[in-house]
Amino acid sequence: AGGGCCCCGLFWYRDSSPKPHLVNRFCILLAADVISTVEFNYSGDLLATGDKGGRVVIFQREQENKSRPHSRGEYNVYSTFQSHEPEFDYLKSLEIEEKINKIRWLPQQNAAHFLLSTNDKTIKLWKISERDKRAEGYNLKDEDGRLRDPFRITALRVPILKPMDLMVEASPRRIFANAHTYHINSISVNSDHETYLSADDLRINLWHLEITDRSFNIVDIKPANMEELTEVITAAEFHPHQCNVFVYSSSKGTIRLCDMRSSALCDRHSKFFEEPEDPSSRSFFSEIISSISDVKFSHSGRYMMTRDYLSVKVWDLNMESRPVETHQVHEYLRSKLCSLYENDCIFDKFECCWNGSDSAIMTGSYNNFFRMFDRDTRRDVTLEASRESSKPRASLKPRKVCTGGKRKKDEISVDSLDFNKKILHTAWHPADNVIAVAATNNLYIFQDKIN
Repeated sequence: AGGGCCCCGLFWYRDSSPKPHLVNRFCILLAADVISTVEFNYSGDLLATGDKGGRVVIFQREQENKSRPHSRGEYNVYSTFQSHEPEFDYLKSLEIEEKINKIRWLPQQNAAHFLLSTNDKTIKLWKISERDKRAEGYNLKDEDGRLRDPFRITALRVPILKPMDLMVEASPRRIFANAHTYHINSISVNSDHETYLSADDLRINLWHLEITDRSFNIVDIKPANMEELTEVITAAEFHPHQCNVFVYSSSKGTIRLCDMRSSALCDRHSKFFEEPEDPSSRSFFSEIISSISDVKFSHSGRYMMTRDYLSVKVWDLNMESRPVETHQVHEYLRSKLCSLYENDCIFDKFECCWNGSDSAIMTGSYNNFFRMFDRDTRRDVTLEASRESSKPRASLKPRKVCTGGKRKKDEISVDSLDFNKKILHTAWHPADNVIAVAATNNLYIFQDKIN
């Protein structure tokens, strides 16, 4: 692919559409099957997805096999469990969706894996563990689990462990609830591996992983009079190395960097990042398209990346006045903002991600397109995640969008883009050129072309 961004071959994709409803002979996709978040763990060997039905599906990367040289890139289902159920808040008469908003892995400390998952209101800490042995020879119960009569026990037995088929268990270890009035949009694990933050529209809370009954409010932008509300928090993340630093973005297109050493309540930011607006380009849609939908620190901690509706921007933490890089994702949609506003697509929240070396970035677009930008060569490429254009171990062909005039053979017209097909969630392996792309109810995993 252009600019060194990985030219990818399709190795595996998830299709979770076995239960469609048939209405007037048309196949209607179940909303519960739509993938709502994608996240690699710290090693990249596990990949977790959450969907609108409250389910978490974890995929495990196959180890290298000499008899199957291409198997290293394959991810197979490792565990599936129901993380959240629909609830109802009787005090506020509000239904709480089971949709998984975010998943964040914790660094692995032992044989088990831990992850945080959240819906709009409740965060859960899950333990993912393996069991390949079972105990037999209990004194107080039979092999089928029934209790034995204590008066018939004449000798003590020492239970023994016997091999069994591998079983992967997911068990909830902590439930963090009742701390957010508004919908949770972000969770981020701190570099101290003991605390994490959760953010909703107006507040950010700091939690300890061992304490579930209280959290500390570190940001509160709720005005005394809600009629004076001018912006909301859209995303938040901890610095990857400095446990006292975090950032949060707003619907006004601004980013605030806060230092928890300065005060317990970080109402006053340490740094304020905002790009000056060109008055000549201001329109009715300016404030909507400038809203930041995602913010991510680079692995080095020197830069951060923000995604608004039309572009991805890279900021140097030492320069607040303007971004050091601006990459246009789908500038050709600027002329379509009116129709995108009418069909509510203008409010879509696209995520973005870095590769392991911070040399390339990726984000999604419409028509199942996703964009990759090489920061060194300043080249970019548009690729498509679809069954029609993707065959196992086949290279993806770059796609181009024609904005006007004569359309070339391989180009697609901007008027024929399908806005119902959108890639909002993407993830990049922390070390290798392996990417995961969620396209509605399908998960595509691509990797560098293997010669």
